[in-house]
Amino acid sequence: MSDQEQLIETHENGVTTLTMNRPDARNAMTGEMIQALLEALPRLAQNSQVRCIVLTGAGGAFCAGGDVKGFASGASGGGQPPSVEERIAGLRGGFEVSKLLHEIAKPTLAAIPGAAAGAGLSMALACDLRVALDSAKLTTAFAKVGLSGDYGVSYFLPYLVGQAKARELLFTAPVITGQQAFEFGLVNKVADAEGYDAMVGEAAAQLAAMPTVALGYMKGNLNASYTGTLSQALDREAAGMARCFTTEDHKNAAKAFVEKRAPEFHGR
Repeated sequence: MSDQEQLIETHENGVTTLTMNRPDARNAMTGEMIQALLEALPRLAQNSQVRCIVLTGAGGAFCAGGDVKGFASGASGGGQPPSVEERIAGLRGGFEVSKLLHEIAKPTLAAIPGAAAGAGLSMALACDLRVALDSAKLTTAFAKVGLSGDYGVSYFLPYLVGQAKARELLFTAPVITGQQAFEFGLVNKVADAEGYDAMVGEAAAQLAAMPTVALGYMKGNLNASYTGTLSQALDREAAGMARCFTTEDHKNAAKAFVEKRAPEFHGR
């Protein structure tokens, strides 16, 4: 581990916040940071005390993506470069971060206070929900450095904005604001600098207060609907509902409904 911890993990009231922490580099990703995310996410997924996972960045940025300066030094340095097959294997392992954010049975929230570019934007898109500062700068970036895109951007982007807009955002790589991203459907909520922290806290608290088990099944159902048939969706829904009927959260909520009061969920 370096002197500076590259991923900071904090816990409060059922919300775990993972903060990418290389503020001097706008939290550009390193191997160390990726490995920390790959270790943290499966562990948090198994922790019943974790009701919501927030991914964010330190120092007023979300994540500037890959370390382009590192790419440039590697390309100009000596030594034998890795083969294409070796590079594929190395890259693919890191991409599991987006798969975890998208698939683990806990709600994931990307809080975007500033720059989100390249793989940084891709990771934000992999989360279930996104909130952003209205002046944050977002860009796919890949085309501007001669790359094709990674961390699931080609999977998530078309589902959020449609094929035509996704191609525009990838091919021309414009820099858009958080407000524009909201208008395009890339983020769910935006706020100005005065209201941003409160908005993030409220969004995370709302997710953490929901029936976590049920949300996990909802998430699985929605993910499966990307490529599945209606019959498969109905099968998954039946299985999920049957299991949810057995949870404490459902039983308590049903009782609260009869008693005409607001339910309280505990994630069980």
